[in-house]
Amino acid sequence: MKNVIIGIHGLKNKPNKDILENWWKKSIIDGLKNIGRHNIEFEFELVYWADLEYAKPLDLEISDSKDPLFIQHPYTSICRPEVSEKESRVKKKILDTIEEGLDKLILQEKKISGIEKIVDSTIRRMFTDLDIYYHGFCKVDKNHIAKHTFRSRLLEVLQKYQHDRIMLIGHSMGSIISYDTLFENVFELKVDTFVTVGSPLGFPLIIKKILMEQKLEINVNAKPPTPDNIMTSWYNFSDLDDKITFNYDLADDYLPNLHSIKPVDVIINNTYEYNGQKNPHKVYGYLQNEAVANIIDGFLAKPTSLIARFLKMVRL
Repeated sequence: MKNVIIGIHGLKNKPNKDILENWWKKSIIDGLKNIGRHNIEFEFELVYWADLEYAKPLDLEISDSKDPLFIQHPYTSICRPEVSEKESRVKKKILDTIEEGLDKLILQEKKISGIEKIVDSTIRRMFTDLDIYYHGFCKVDKNHIAKHTFRSRLLEVLQKYQHDRIMLIGHSMGSIISYDTLFENVFELKVDTFVTVGSPLGFPLIIKKILMEQKLEINVNAKPPTPDNIMTSWYNFSDLDDKITFNYDLADDYLPNLHSIKPVDVIINNTYEYNGQKNPHKVYGYLQNEAVANIIDGFLAKPTSLIARFLKMVRL
């Protein structure tokens, strides 16, 4: 048994898989360096689904910022200053108020309300990948239902490492695909540690869709369960300026699983910045954060064999 990190990316078009996988791994290495952990070897694989939605990947060779294949926010290890604690408290209060209001509006009944139609329409306009995931077929391969095809990409990689200890990191829409895949295959898969970064899993409309798929009652107090195949921990990292995660507190939205595991919410500052442009939703900034790095380091430090466990006990 070995420790393996699996990542799955989020919304919108991406560079090709090799480049994106390399950038994710570099960001994880940057994060480990930020906590003083250098030259750490680990196995990492990225689950890539952008090719199901986009015929051509983003291209490093394109310098015209108006070209749809131009990369606006590439990997970088340059960070910006942290946000003050006082500013964070004010933002949390505002976001909590918004969440409470949306919960009452969207989760009040099974029948779609007027406000939900507006929200659904907004998702359709702004987040076409997410809309297709819930309602359509893959754009590139129109013969395959998007929801099933996206999940099968992740399922294939999870099955590949089913005899190893797995940390699954889902960014943005990747966290939704991860949750759904784990729940759908709860008796087949096991994940040691689930990490969500920049996740919209707390958004009331997403929760409602999860409840509907699981055939659970829908009301203001309804909460989906944490998948039972998450064996050790579920950490949810959010930046309060990340618009995708304004419902940042998943611990209030998901019930514990059979192992008494539920989301542990951690507010961080995603300090990603490129050419003066901040992007608090970018995965590279999340992975470089010290709090995320500490969780990854703790996972990688777990003994990977009976011999390693014995040696650790002897040292103690």
